[in-house]
Amino acid sequence: MPDSFPAAPGAGGVPRELLEDVEDLKAQVRALTSQLQVRQAPPTQESTAPGADQDEQDGPAGEEEGWQYPPFLFLLDGPQYNDELRALIEWVESVLVPAYLAEPSADARWCHLWFEHPVALARLHALWLAWQELTDPATCGYTGPSTWHRDHYDPCMRELRASTGPFQGCTKGEHRIEHRLPGPVPSAWSQEE
Repeated sequence: MPDSFPAAPGAGGVPRELLEDVEDLKAQVRALTSQLQVRQAPPTQESTAPGADQDEQDGPAGEEEGWQYPPFLFLLDGPQYNDELRALIEWVESVLVPAYLAEPSADARWCHLWFEHPVALARLHALWLAWQELTDPATCGYTGPSTWHRDHYDPCMRELRASTGPFQGCTKGEHRIEHRLPGPVPSAWSQEE
């Protein structure tokens, strides 16, 4: 007897997995079309004003007016880092924790001081960036949330909440950060005397 069975057919006898793949492709096409429309929009009056630098219109600076990819948290500093961290904490505490995270257990750990764990901070920031992109029907269609759960949320939570994850030393009554700092790397250039 086979270990797995094919997905039950959907509309017209087409396997459900194939229908989901088609919906994902449609969402990606809609997102690309939306980005293309932004890039093909007529220039604004500011960019065509006399004295406007042509290099700025055609070069990377001109592209910044369209779609911008959000920067990764650890590449920011100063006020930008603080603003991004504050927004991330608000999202985790007001959306992610109440909606998704049940009571922590030995098999599904969580630390209320998650932002003090660098690995958790990095993973949750990446999860939040994906959530921002994939919950906007204008850019990703209606399958974005499903894609977010499957490709981002589930793998992220498996890593974070595992018994060997960054919260392994944290319990309800105790908070412990397990830092894994690399040891000194011997250098061929240094000479010991």
